[in-house]
Amino acid sequence: MGNWISKVLSKIKKIFEKNSTQKAAAEQACKSFDDSKETINKEFEEKKAELQPKVIEIFEASSTEIKTIVKERKDAGIKKNSAAVHNFLEELVKIDFPGSKQVYEASSKYGPMAVSGPIVYVFEMVYDLFSTEEKEVQATISEASKEKEIGVEEEEEKEKNVEEKNREEEIEKEKSEIVMELVEPSKVKEEEEIPKP
Repeated sequence: MGNWISKVLSKIKKIFEKNSTQKAAAEQACKSFDDSKETINKEFEEKKAELQPKVIEIFEASSTEIKTIVKERKDAGIKKNSAAVHNFLEELVKIDFPGSKQVYEASSKYGPMAVSGPIVYVFEMVYDLFSTEEKEVQATISEASKEKEIGVEEEEEKEKNVEEKNREEEIEKEKSEIVMELVEPSKVKEEEEIPKP
């Protein structure tokens, strides 16, 4: 029994020590990323226009899992599709996306779940670029629909005007008919009252 404790227990301790050191290193990488967020944000704002078409191209070429993860940004999605997340980060590094290199390296060393906070942050920036494009499309669509609504409203107003005009004409016609009916019997009475010579 003593032999078992010395051999097996020492190996178990090494495993736990390795995990705790790796966790500490991953936490340090996350802390380092958090400290550099301000710089990353500045770089992101400067390169936003340049990065947008590249990011959208990468995003559209990605799998539906990655698209879902980028939109929802949940740890469960990162854990379930860690290889796809790692590949997406690699693509972002290729276009020099701010913060992606640091996150990609940490993800390579410690795994995507260990650095999920920085991954989520990078994905938020990616989605911001994508949603900006989406917002522009929505704005264009809403402008077109407003113009269409205005055209429809103008047509409806014209139709109302025509209907009102037709009603007025009908009312005038009815009035003239009523007047004619009133005038005609009085003419008949006048003719009857005038004696014939």
